[in-house]
Amino acid sequence: MSHALILTDGKPGHENQSKALAEGLGCSFDLVPCTYPTKGRKTLSYLCDRVGLRPDLTGVLPAVRAAAAKRRPDLIIGAGSNTFYSLKLLKRALGVPCVAILTPGGYRLGGFDAILAPVFDNPPRRANLFPIPTNLTPARPDFYTAQTAAFYERYVPKRNRAVAVIIGGKNPVADVAPDWLRTQLEAVFAATEGCERWVTTSRRTSPEAEAVVDSFPFDYKLLFSKDRFNPIPAFVTECERLFVTAESTGMLSEAVAVGHAAVEVLDNLTVTTGKFARFVDNLCDEGYAHRFDGALGEARRKVNLASTLAALKARLGL
Repeated sequence: MSHALILTDGKPGHENQSKALAEGLGCSFDLVPCTYPTKGRKTLSYLCDRVGLRPDLTGVLPAVRAAAAKRRPDLIIGAGSNTFYSLKLLKRALGVPCVAILTPGGYRLGGFDAILAPVFDNPPRRANLFPIPTNLTPARPDFYTAQTAAFYERYVPKRNRAVAVIIGGKNPVADVAPDWLRTQLEAVFAATEGCERWVTTSRRTSPEAEAVVDSFPFDYKLLFSKDRFNPIPAFVTECERLFVTAESTGMLSEAVAVGHAAVEVLDNLTVTTGKFARFVDNLCDEGYAHRFDGALGEARRKVNLASTLAALKARLGL
């Protein structure tokens, strides 16, 4: 089995994508923390990359060498801007290929052996760039089997059909305003008569939004402020329909990659241009999702990255 070193900035959305890629490539992996000690060093990294210098600005090299001494990696993976410069540094130091996840804005795209770039970033066409329609999500069937079993240890359904609502929170381009959410949930309930209704909030959901959720008679309800169990793996594998707020790119990515559910987008974007809007537009245009307007769609197409991963393995020589 091939082995990867994953540079992690500690952000779950970045680290989980790196793990998903390693698993998708059939690699075992070790995690190595990688962040800049100061903003000044990160700024300097852009200049160093432009002129081809490779000082260790994050201080990651000793930890990587120690990990490599135990088991030499076949590749190095990193997601997010705190890892991009160090990927090139370690490629030179260890002589192994490096893969960047997300578009390395501000850095030269040359020097990365491969870049997995979401299509909503409008990436340029390059031999080392592999466009993907969503974020990377876990691909192991055993992960979903175990998580679904854990869900059913907590909750026993009363009906055979279930739909689920996955609620995120406010960010610079979206809001989950209580009045908006109440209207959306009323429409969801009206459109799903006869089904069990499950819901989860997230770490970004406000107390006001959670109060609205709590006022509805869901059959299964998880409020993140009260319970940190993750029911989403069970939601995506067991439900016939998923309703997901539009700013939740990670949760939407999982919804359109796993299971058989039709996906409905609860469009809470306050900025209708930019990458979040392009992300949702692309999912809807390609049949992966449907914007919920009170009527239900049948967007059940699922993202399949098998050909992308096969091409990536060939490029990396794995």
